[in-house]
Amino acid sequence: MRRPARQTGCVGTRGRLRVYLGAAPGVGKTYAMLGEGHRRAQRGTDVVVGYVETHGRRHTAELVDGLEVVARRSLDHRGTALTEMDVDAVLARRPRVALVDELAHTNAPGSRHGKRWQDIEELLAAGIDVITTVNIQHLESVNDVVEKITGVPERDTVPDAVVRAADQIELEDMTAEALQRRLAHGNVYAPEQVDAALSHYFRAGNLNALRELALLWTADRVDDALQQYREQHDITGTWEARERVVVALTGGPEGETLVRRAARVAARSSGGDLLAVHVARSDGLSGASQGALAAQRLLVESLGGTYHQVLGDDVPEALLAFARAENATQLVLGDSRRPAVARLVSPGTASRTVRASGDIDVHIVTHAHTGKGLSLPHGRGSLSTRRRVRGFVLAVLLPPLLAVSLTPFRGQVNLVSDVLLFLLATVVVSLVGGLAPALIAAVAGSALLNYFFTPPLHTLSIGETNNALALLVFVLVAALVSSTVDVAARRTRQAARAAAESRTLANLAGSVLGGPDALTEMLQRVRETFALTSVTLLERGDDGWTPVASAGSAVSRPSEADTEVPAGDRLVLALRGRLLEAEDQRLVGAFAAQAAVVLDHLRLTRAAAEAAPLAEANKVRTALLAAVGHDFRTPLAAAKAAVTTLLSRDIDLSGTDRHELLQAADTSLDRLAALVDNLLDMSRLQVGAMSVDLQPTAVDEVVARALDDLGPDGRRIVIDTGDDVPLVQADPGLLERVLANLGANALRYSPAATPPHLTCSRLGDRVEVRVIDRGPGIPPGDWDRVFLPFQRLGDTDNTTGVGLGLALSRGLTEAMGGSLEPEETPGGGLTMVVSLPATTEVAPAAPGRRERDEATR
Repeated sequence: MRRPARQTGCVGTRGRLRVYLGAAPGVGKTYAMLGEGHRRAQRGTDVVVGYVETHGRRHTAELVDGLEVVARRSLDHRGTALTEMDVDAVLARRPRVALVDELAHTNAPGSRHGKRWQDIEELLAAGIDVITTVNIQHLESVNDVVEKITGVPERDTVPDAVVRAADQIELEDMTAEALQRRLAHGNVYAPEQVDAALSHYFRAGNLNALRELALLWTADRVDDALQQYREQHDITGTWEARERVVVALTGGPEGETLVRRAARVAARSSGGDLLAVHVARSDGLSGASQGALAAQRLLVESLGGTYHQVLGDDVPEALLAFARAENATQLVLGDSRRPAVARLVSPGTASRTVRASGDIDVHIVTHAHTGKGLSLPHGRGSLSTRRRVRGFVLAVLLPPLLAVSLTPFRGQVNLVSDVLLFLLATVVVSLVGGLAPALIAAVAGSALLNYFFTPPLHTLSIGETNNALALLVFVLVAALVSSTVDVAARRTRQAARAAAESRTLANLAGSVLGGPDALTEMLQRVRETFALTSVTLLERGDDGWTPVASAGSAVSRPSEADTEVPAGDRLVLALRGRLLEAEDQRLVGAFAAQAAVVLDHLRLTRAAAEAAPLAEANKVRTALLAAVGHDFRTPLAAAKAAVTTLLSRDIDLSGTDRHELLQAADTSLDRLAALVDNLLDMSRLQVGAMSVDLQPTAVDEVVARALDDLGPDGRRIVIDTGDDVPLVQADPGLLERVLANLGANALRYSPAATPPHLTCSRLGDRVEVRVIDRGPGIPPGDWDRVFLPFQRLGDTDNTTGVGLGLALSRGLTEAMGGSLEPEETPGGGLTMVVSLPATTEVAPAAPGRRERDEATR
């Protein structure tokens, strides 16, 4: 059959990434990936297998047949041949699609990249589409949660951003019962591993929890895609894909009632979201109690919701803008605390919100404080448009009404009283509407005083100088009072605006101080605060602009933004959604500067994390070189001398002498082998590459093997492992190494008359193994030093290795989830306590164990 024409990616065009996500091993990710490869190949697409791991699964291996497989690259690591994906071979082959299994895999030492996802990034950059697989436990954001669920640490992780950036994420879902059946049928692991897997990692509770994590993570990714689509297509209406309930908080005493009611509304729908929002008005006089808001924020977060704060002069408009930006379906408001009289003057926030809500359902919740607020409305420090309109209306109406009211009393009220009353009216207009309406009221009042109350009446001429002076003073006083009121209102507004900005800055700083997603969280808060559709931090490089982080759909250059705010020499904050006023841009400038600091901090932290393993490895190498020359010389010299003597033709050796020399060489070489094994194990612990196979383990069986490893000297140790000790969760081989090391150490320092003891007992949910000696002991101040690699207290014995015994023992114990701590032996000596987690099973009595215990007592 003729091969289809090869379809290769174009240079400069980034490839597309498709990820199959699973909750646990065995759900069928690799099977689905290979099936997709076959479907594309049948459609004529050029598909190759860059790397696939079948794990011995027959059905998966059968799917590899029929697909072109790029040969793997072989790497030699300490005498062991390891294979990895050959990135160069895949790039040279240039297929249209590459199938690459296990996205989070850590590459072998010597590979070009440390992680496989970095290999995949290189393939994508070359224009090759990649289909890959990953399990939920490998995602960095949920790695610690998975460890708490399963008890198994996962060191191979991938940043969430890598998976979120995929063009397509497909969840391979399977019920816990179906996966357990697949496991029992031998379709996941070898038959001898099935029982252990079903009783530990693959318990139904674990699988259900992992499945829920995978479903929730995928749902969030789908929600991100929905938001991005709405932004790209300028869709502002609410799509009720799932319930999102926004509750408006004022900081008043009714806040807790509203939060709990909104939480119940959100809980009625599976997967409903709860968002609490407080609108900080620019006049700063909203009556919000910061203490009450802090308590209500804690309540919201305890109920699984999130707290947000936005700036807005018009509270209903700000609330609805936030709700629409978050695609909210329902909005919960508290009934007004203002009395009925105040509601006649102004409809209030709730009524205005209901009228403008559109397709968002608004719930007005009554509470114990409804209608029990102050009888007078709160004064405002700024002059809004509504106030100025009212001022102009009063300036037009109040002077004529006052003139009509005073005309019947011209004989009883003199001109001075008339001037004072008109001045009072002007001050009232000034308090309501500011300078411009007050000046109009002053001019109108002056003209009315002149026409109706200053002789000669009904003319605009003034007969007496005093009257003219009085009217002039009236105009000046009215102008000065109006100007003072207007300046005071402006200063109040500026001070309140500064207070609102400081509260917003404090709120943002408190929410993004730490964590790996601090920068993204900060941009998200900026987007919410200013009701924007997206906020992107761009960095200028030699090849143009690059998005560093974003909230909402990212832009690729500043020219695509509605507003751009510099954040440094090479950084710009690009804002989309609306043009910001000058005051808002000034506040965003502070956020931009803080974003630049956070970015520098994250990069320094990442660099320090990358440098730490190198520094630790260098420390280990330095100590190793210092120790090897000191501790390897004696056994090497002994072995060399024995072999040289055996090879010498000038010495006539008897059979006994020859046997002793061979035995000396054998002993020296065994000591060298043990030193090398310890060094290799310590190196694996240092780099986190130690393989640990945790399983239910009987301590007495491991103790028996460990004492056998010690040879004839092991019979000196008196053991008492008890009859009701449960199984422990441990690696039998590693535990044997630990107990053998501790036993050898105890034998070395125990007097001949008082042999060491080994006991085992249960303490709560732990099992403790004690290795007790009656030797000279160690001062408590030096306990930590004995566990340092390449250290031996006193350093007087040059035949006992490089000082790794206790350091290695502690490292192996901690790798199994246990601990190794020293204690003082009552009466003198040292006790080493190995503590391991117990299982619910009781160890069966081993054949001959009691007889062995009796024989060693």
